[in-house]
Order: sequence, then structure tokens, then C-alpha cells
Amino acid sequence: MRISVVGATGRIGAKLTRTLLSAGHQVRALSRGGPGLDGLVALGAEPFLGSFDTGEGDLDQFFHDADAAFLMVKTDWNNIEGHYPAVAQRFVDALEKSSVKLAVSLTAMGSDVKGKTGHFECFHDLDEKLNELGNINLVHLRAAWFMDDVAMWTRPVAKYGRIAWFCKPDLKMPWVATDDIAWLAAKELTNPTGRHRVYLEVGSEDVSMNELAVLIGKKIGSPVEYRYIETTRKDVEAEFLARFGTPEKWQDDTLTANALNNGIVKFHGEHEDRPKLPTTMEVFIGEVWKPRYLEAVRAGDERETFPMWTARD
Repeated sequence: MRISVVGATGRIGAKLTRTLLSAGHQVRALSRGGPGLDGLVALGAEPFLGSFDTGEGDLDQFFHDADAAFLMVKTDWNNIEGHYPAVAQRFVDALEKSSVKLAVSLTAMGSDVKGKTGHFECFHDLDEKLNELGNINLVHLRAAWFMDDVAMWTRPVAKYGRIAWFCKPDLKMPWVATDDIAWLAAKELTNPTGRHRVYLEVGSEDVSMNELAVLIGKKIGSPVEYRYIETTRKDVEAEFLARFGTPEKWQDDTLTANALNNGIVKFHGEHEDRPKLPTTMEVFIGEVWKPRYLEAVRAGDERETFPMWTARD
């Protein structure tokens, strides 16, 4: 198959591209260039310079002669609400003129909900726009929280033995390893079902923040505490805005947390709608997170980020 991959040098796109190439498929890799793209070209990928996020490049030609495509959007934290609709429109404009018959789109849990749900709202807009492509079969991968993002707590655990976040302590949330997303995307791209619209909930298991803290503690041999930070706390908001982020980012984080805590955003299905994935949180913490934590211990980096500030004694 001839497959065009958006974001080919990112965490998910690079793994997906390598997987497809190793299976003998022809891959056109979209990137702004650099060593990451050079490495994929060395493996046999066809390079294509450009970006749907910025509109750079001859994007109408990116899907030319392709059988299938992988789509994803890189979040622009300076333009949270406007970025996804703009990129989605660029996808539609380019795909309508192409030979692509199947597209796999990386979206997120909560994309089924219309309303003010924070970051999840962007993915609702993405899905709705892509569904205008009447002649293309679409698989929407509604991804859970990335396990990779747990890395933001390596330094807080190293210094304080604590993680802090906006989600309720016992709220069960789905998580997924980015390698598993790439694995599932490759499977869906190369084994088309012929169904016009497919929505898959992509998360290996549901883990609460309290359970995550206990799991991390077991892996490092030292207790880890979870601290729940309520988004209504004005002192936290003031500190965030003064030192760590913008009003837009604070609002996005607050709406996102509220959507989760209030049960507005969640996974609904099982069986066919939620494929079994290989990486559990326990495996991820042991094989990926723990080495990063040990490096944080060795480095002794005490720069104060928001996760560090919220976890402090």
C-alpha cells in the first residue's frame, strides 16, 4: 500500500512510519525536515516537506497517489480553539482532491461530546470536519491520556515523593502508550474493514491517580502520595498565571479537568469499540518511566515547573 503519514517524525508518526516500512509498504513522510526525517528516508520513506499545522508546503500534493493516510494535529497552545478547525479544513481540502480511500485520524476521548470540555472540544471539531469527507472511509482513534505524559512527575517524585494534578483521586481514567497508538494505527491502515465510519476507544486500562501513585511507589521502592488540586483554588490560579502559563491555558486545563471529574468525558464502549492493547501502566512505569525518574534523581534538577510547584512540601 501507498500510505501518507502526517507528523511522521513525532513520537507516534515515527513509530508508525517505521512499522509500515518494515512491513513492506510505501510511506510518504510529512515533516519540516531534520535528522528525524533523514533517518526515515534512510529506511526507505519518501520525504515530503511541509506542515498541515502551519499550512507550509504544497499540501495538495501530499496525498497524491496514496491509498491511505494517517492524520494528526499538533496542539498549538497559543491558539487552542482556532488551531484544530484550521488544520482540519486543510486536511479536507487536500483529501477531497486525492486518491485516498481510507484515513486513520488520531483524535481523543471526549470527541463525541459537543460543548465546553477544554482540550477535548478541539477533537470534537476535528472529527466533525473530517466526517464531511463523504468518499473516504474514516477510522477515528479516540486516544486516552498518554502514558508518556506521566514523565512530568519524575522530578516532583524525585524531590517530594509526590504527584499533584487536577483530577479527583479515585477517578478511573483510561491511559495509552504512544507506541500502542502507532501499532493500532498501522493495523487499521493495512487491514481495512470497508466500514465508512469507525470510532475506536484507544486505552489499555483505566487507572486512578491514587492507583498511579501506589504503582509508582512500588516500582521505585518508596511511597508516593497523590495531591488533588482543585481548580477553584484562587491561589493556584494566581500562581499559574504569574509564573507558568496563560489565561487561555488555565481555562483549557480547568474545563478539561471539570469534564473528566464530572463524568462528561469518558470511555463508553468495550469489546470491538475498545481494542486490546499490549502496554499496561505497570509495564510502562517499570520500563519507561522509572529510568527517567532515576535520571531525574541523578540530575538533581530543581527548576520549578507547575508540576513541581503543586507537589512541593
